[in-house]
Amino acid sequence: MIRDITIGQYYPADSVVHRLDPRVKLAGTMIYIISLFLFDTFICYAAAALFLFAVIRISKVPIRFIVRGLKSIVILLLFAVVFNIFLTPGEVLFRAGFIRITREGLRLAAFMGIRMILLIMGSSIMTFTTTPNQLTDGLESLLGPLKKLGVPVHEIAMMMSIALRFIPILLEETDKIMKAQQARCADFESGGLVSKAKSLVPILVPLFVSAFRRANDLALAMEARCYRGGEGRTKMKPLCYHRPEYAAYGILAVYFVLIIGINAAV
Repeated sequence: MIRDITIGQYYPADSVVHRLDPRVKLAGTMIYIISLFLFDTFICYAAAALFLFAVIRISKVPIRFIVRGLKSIVILLLFAVVFNIFLTPGEVLFRAGFIRITREGLRLAAFMGIRMILLIMGSSIMTFTTTPNQLTDGLESLLGPLKKLGVPVHEIAMMMSIALRFIPILLEETDKIMKAQQARCADFESGGLVSKAKSLVPILVPLFVSAFRRANDLALAMEARCYRGGEGRTKMKPLCYHRPEYAAYGILAVYFVLIIGINAAV
């Protein structure tokens, strides 16, 4: 299960999507997520899925990496679907005691499941094709106008970038600790909920110690390099729009207008 979490991981490849400006990918991800909440018809979801799979194909990221990331949200997905099926009022299709299934519940559960799957896959494409440094630069550039309001944009972007970069490291550290504990005959599977929670203590304690140690080492390294925030700092690779970025914005605009048009027509 630990290896199935793909958030924050980067898949190196030579594709058009990888070479795009990070601001385009951040804006595109937001537009795609917003579009998923603007409609509630299967035709629109099919169009959104086709658009997403086209982007995945162009990005040259293997589909198995995208699908593997869905395994980490299976429990959350099941909870959302089950609660919508049994708790949504409407036309009753099946009743057994206090349990009832409605037509509206099935429809809402299907939409919720599809929406969550497309949302996770769409977000994964951004992290798979964008390095943490590029994400930092893109976020800082997009949030730049907030500097006039006194918002520490650079610091916020830096913290988000560090958090994304540390996710794979902490997952790898958790996997190593679990294997070390299992080699000492630790059992994480058997027993009830309480015993399973207690068995996590030998994992969480060294994991927190390792995380704080890494955070301290990173802080010392940044201070040793005279890091004092983003004021006055220059970029080694300044962000600049070119023809592919403008074409990508045009494709996103066409997709958004097309989705709204399909939803209005249906």
